[in-house]
Amino acid sequence: MVGIWELVRHQFLMPYISMDMGNYLTPALVFLFSIMLLLPLFRMMERNQRELEQERAAKAAMEAREGLAKELHEGMAQSLFLLSVRIDRLEQSRKQGGISAESVDQIKKTVHEVNRYVRQAIASLKVPVSGKAEFSLERSVKEQLSAIASEVMIGVTLNWSLQEDALTAAEQAELLSCIREAIINVRKHTRAGRVTISGEGGQRHWRVTVADNGAGIIHSDPFAVSGSYGLQIMKERAESMGWQLALKSGAGGTIVELTKGGPADEPL
Repeated sequence: MVGIWELVRHQFLMPYISMDMGNYLTPALVFLFSIMLLLPLFRMMERNQRELEQERAAKAAMEAREGLAKELHEGMAQSLFLLSVRIDRLEQSRKQGGISAESVDQIKKTVHEVNRYVRQAIASLKVPVSGKAEFSLERSVKEQLSAIASEVMIGVTLNWSLQEDALTAAEQAELLSCIREAIINVRKHTRAGRVTISGEGGQRHWRVTVADNGAGIIHSDPFAVSGSYGLQIMKERAESMGWQLALKSGAGGTIVELTKGGPADEPL
């Protein structure tokens, strides 16, 4: 464009346009020509950016669906299959005239596990995701606790300093499930009016506690109480992740403590 302009200016426009005026017009023409070329290019780039964001959102939604499908398969589907097997055995025992209390307890425990998986899946779907900050562990805990507090009608306080990279995605899901179960058991067994959730530590060693101001649990070993499926499942989940679970209860309240990488009383 500049070459054509200079050729036309020197060959045909010299009698009409002075040298200085031509020198001023050259950058102006370059600017106008650049705008004509760049505006469509920028529009194309913006369109490509929007399409890329849409593809990323679709990919994130697909990954979330795959994660939910995996959770449903590993949790509800397997538990329902186990429940059907136990019901068949119970039916055979009924026909033979002997129904054991242990079989009934096992079925109740399986039903409780399925109910827990369903509630966890629903709670996960209710958590909005609108930006990078939404994926933080602290924000997830806050939103989960807000939902739990509204369900069980209990006051919840959060003191959280646990590092974001201290837990993997699977560990975060298991930890949230344990916290949820601990709060529900607080409302069920201790009749407390307020619960304090604390988290501290890093990748190698961390501690999460759920403390209430209730009257305490009357049983010396709450995990061994018949029908206490929530506490038993929480203990099993903690052991499967390699965590230590401790429960301390007295007149001043109950403390459920989850630790990783060291004893519960070891300083962080």
